[in-house]
Amino acid sequence: MSGVLYGVGLGPGAADLMTLRAARLIEGAAVVAYPALAGGASFARSIAADLIPADAIEIVMDVPMSVERAPAQAAYDTGAAAIAAHLDAGRDVVCLCEGDPFFYGSFMYLFARLSADYRVEVVPGVTSIAACAAVAARPLVARNERLTVLPGPLPEAELRERIAGAESVVIMKVGRHLAKIRAVFDDLGLTDHAVYVERASLPEQVVCPLAQAPASAPYFSMILLTKGADPWL
Repeated sequence: MSGVLYGVGLGPGAADLMTLRAARLIEGAAVVAYPALAGGASFARSIAADLIPADAIEIVMDVPMSVERAPAQAAYDTGAAAIAAHLDAGRDVVCLCEGDPFFYGSFMYLFARLSADYRVEVVPGVTSIAACAAVAARPLVARNERLTVLPGPLPEAELRERIAGAESVVIMKVGRHLAKIRAVFDDLGLTDHAVYVERASLPEQVVCPLAQAPASAPYFSMILLTKGADPWL
């Protein structure tokens, strides 16, 4: 019989924000797969490092951070093939994913390649949105309010249009797009309503008003915006 592929959400970074189910699967894993920056370390592995068995087989998927899709897709093709070989041999594979596997998670690319031929189970994780709202003490929505989630790489004009028509807004993948995003907020007169968070839940986390955000931001950073009166009062 084929093995089972588990897509395991690790949460935003702090090891104690992993679910009990995720921890149990990792501790019992014979094969562990995870993405890593090409030529660099794996953030996903670092979160789960204390749980990975010493004798586990590790599949490292070197994924380049590139605007072109082809190099990353090739990396997932290679990773899926390596995972499939273990599944065919009857071994379960635990694939580590930062945050939640199906919320901007890299695991969805493996799911698309393997779910038609193998049994796949997804273990949800705490999203970065939940972590950032918590450390910023910023409730996002209440009652019938809408939450809009936008990726930072969107064109400036589209960001401006979507933010202007939204209630509460989360902007993810800020990174090198911070200057563009700040300009949009300044133009809309919303800078004073926004909070900047980077590396939520980790020792080096930063939480501050957007106006006081650093000049450059890491990939793992986010901006939260709630307009008008606090909706939870």
